[in-house]
Amino acid sequence: MHRRTFLQQTSLASAGLFLTPRISGGADFPVVRIPEADRKFKSVAVEKTIESVKKTVGNKEVAWLFENCFPNTLDTTVEHKTINGRPDTFVITGDIHAMWLRDSTAQVWPYLPLMKEDKFLQQLIAGVINRQTDCILIDPYANAFNNGPTGSEWEKDHTAMKPELHERKWEIDSLCYPVRLAYHYWKITGDTSPFDNKWKEALQATVKTFREQQRKKDRGPYTFGRTTSWSTDTVPGNGYGNPVKPVGLIVSIFRPSDDATIFPFLIPANFFAVASLQQMAEMSRSILKDESFAAECASFAAEVQKALQVYGTVIHPRFGKIYAYEADGFGNHLLMDDSNVPSLLGLPYFSNVKATDPVYQNTRRFILSDSNPYFFKGAAGEGVGSPHTLVDMIWPIGIIIRGITSMDNREIKHCIDILQKTHGGTGFMHESFHKDDALKFTRKWFAWANTLFGEFILKVHKEI
Repeated sequence: MHRRTFLQQTSLASAGLFLTPRISGGADFPVVRIPEADRKFKSVAVEKTIESVKKTVGNKEVAWLFENCFPNTLDTTVEHKTINGRPDTFVITGDIHAMWLRDSTAQVWPYLPLMKEDKFLQQLIAGVINRQTDCILIDPYANAFNNGPTGSEWEKDHTAMKPELHERKWEIDSLCYPVRLAYHYWKITGDTSPFDNKWKEALQATVKTFREQQRKKDRGPYTFGRTTSWSTDTVPGNGYGNPVKPVGLIVSIFRPSDDATIFPFLIPANFFAVASLQQMAEMSRSILKDESFAAECASFAAEVQKALQVYGTVIHPRFGKIYAYEADGFGNHLLMDDSNVPSLLGLPYFSNVKATDPVYQNTRRFILSDSNPYFFKGAAGEGVGSPHTLVDMIWPIGIIIRGITSMDNREIKHCIDILQKTHGGTGFMHESFHKDDALKFTRKWFAWANTLFGEFILKVHKEI
């Protein structure tokens, strides 16, 4: 039975989606949310949503987790102000005091539907778009930025660092996430004030960077190296990555985990680029009235899409035709998935791939099996991990994306149950936890995972 149909016919309790609390202390859950006086930003719409979910959800622990996690980005990570009459919002990831283009979009993403109820929240998100535009114009190859020219611990990396950069790892999704945020902000609000000449320059820089990293004429201007003992933190091939055959796909030297790719055509990121280029085409046509640039973006999207169908798939001996995680255009593929989004598991969440797509369904079965070297299962739970945290560490983000993209209510229930059992008694999500012991976790303060958990619970709540 389809997920939506089932949920519409049942209550939260009878659906079994919110299970009996499993935290020490029974129903007495401690206050772990930051005190109101210390919160960075307060949204009336977000608080109303929290109260609505708390009243409806029968499981007190899930309600408690939602109350802690959903507002975590606003509570702890945003610095909002007005600069020259324009909103500006700097968003840190949590325990790392820097703004990732990816994370900053993902962190505010679940609040977009609430903007119509809260103009201050809309201004905060407009400020994120404006800051992301400024960041891209500083350097479209950078993934993370400082709040000003402060320098960083990575300033000695072997790449063209600037004092405004926290880190300069080239990842396709770093330029896709700002497009995703801008597009949906526009669709929801109709406001075009963030989309000025600077924003147009950022779009042009995005297309230019994508073109350079197709590597049709040469390897492009970007190289990266780091003096480190961690092989995934630096790049082979004298900083260019392993060789690729120019077939129309876009090179991503790093994954969204910030780990180096093995085969530089990162397939889920290329799917993300297709969606972003299509959105850029629509916005360019409707907002900028630039038919020429719109046509260029649409043509580029079609080129990458065609290449994905040829070079992004492989026949697996057990699962049939599936999407590869990485490829090189020579016929080599890496078969795995990583919890960080864009992932193969998350394709219906951020790209034009449908959850019902047969190749995606084959790929999903592969990802959630022991054929995926980064799918772990133990006493604490099961889920996709990442080479970023080595073996046996499961990422809540991966569990959440599994639930968000699922059409099976038993699977959704299973995902919520695992998340409920594995927050380590903290009331928050983490980067990862050990498959056999949820008390062994990484990153106590990771706002992306927290807000994404809130998005998942809110999605299920609304569909009932």
